[in-house]
Amino acid sequence: MADMTMAPLSSLELERRILHGLSLEWELALWRLEPRYRSKLRKPLFGLNDRGRRMGGWHAERREISLERHFAVTCSWAALRAVLHHEMAHQMADELFDGRRESPHGPSFRRACRCLRIDSSASGQYQPVGKAHPGAQTDPEDRILIRIQKLMALAQSQNAHEAEAAMLKAHRLIARYHIDLIQLEEKRGFVTRLISSPAVRHSREKYTLAGLLQDYYFVQGIWVSAYVLDRGRVGRALEISGMTKDVELAAYVFDFVLGYIERRWRAYRRETPGRGVRKVDFAEGVVAGFRETLERQKRHLADTEPAYALVLKEDAELTAYMKHVYPSTGRIYHGEILQDDEVFSDGVEAGRGLVISKGVMEKEENHGGLLGR
Repeated sequence: MADMTMAPLSSLELERRILHGLSLEWELALWRLEPRYRSKLRKPLFGLNDRGRRMGGWHAERREISLERHFAVTCSWAALRAVLHHEMAHQMADELFDGRRESPHGPSFRRACRCLRIDSSASGQYQPVGKAHPGAQTDPEDRILIRIQKLMALAQSQNAHEAEAAMLKAHRLIARYHIDLIQLEEKRGFVTRLISSPAVRHSREKYTLAGLLQDYYFVQGIWVSAYVLDRGRVGRALEISGMTKDVELAAYVFDFVLGYIERRWRAYRRETPGRGVRKVDFAEGVVAGFRETLERQKRHLADTEPAYALVLKEDAELTAYMKHVYPSTGRIYHGEILQDDEVFSDGVEAGRGLVISKGVMEKEENHGGLLGR
């Protein structure tokens, strides 16, 4: 079960929680380092500033990582976490690799990023999933995404067969793109993004949905430790890795399905009063029903696309990337599951009618600002 909604925090308490969270996230990131570096890097001070020019900065003279105050209180925790990791790499470059005489993103900074297992090509200007820079849609991945957006717009058709046909075309387009990359042996770049809000406990369907993304959307996911602002403690959040546009699409699907579950559950409660009170049973059914649709489309692609078998194999390049980013991972175990089979079956029926639609850049659910929580 996800965390219950809490009363909004005061501005002073919100800032205190943010600084506490940055401190804990720095400690979590420290464990990504090899022991020889981990023992040498000392925790800095953390602060908020009102300069407004940059989202974050490392100030070597006073050993402080600071974030711009407006950015810190209005953006998602994923954004703060990403900027913190970037500035931590600057700290490491300065203090361990003597990089002060180099350009800001020079060899020492890139070396620090490799040690921290983060993307050195990312600048301090955080770019959230699904938000492209104006005029930046020029590479093949962007052109593919634009075509997928158009197909998903068609998937809003009221005709169920037309809507599912549009979704199948979108999946065929994604598959063909990956087939081309594999056949041409193209070197691919991967990114890692946090796509769920951190929580002390997550509802069961989110774990099930994370598995669905891995099976059908060319990404791999890990539930990582992350600070939960509302609770003032460390919880977990879903982090996914893959090619940039695969990550964007998977993040959109994750939000879209959760939004669909919310809408259908409210309707279900109105239409069948007293039938069940456990939303998780209905939600798990929706994900299972959607999986049936995707599996049927997968079989259709396997029958009609001779080269589709290439993308069904394990992605060795992505797996190697995951082993670098997460050198040691654990598993989350769940106890015995009690389930209302009737409510689950009703959820499956609702899930069979789920068609991913709208534009890929539109977020179905906002995991954004920290103000007004």
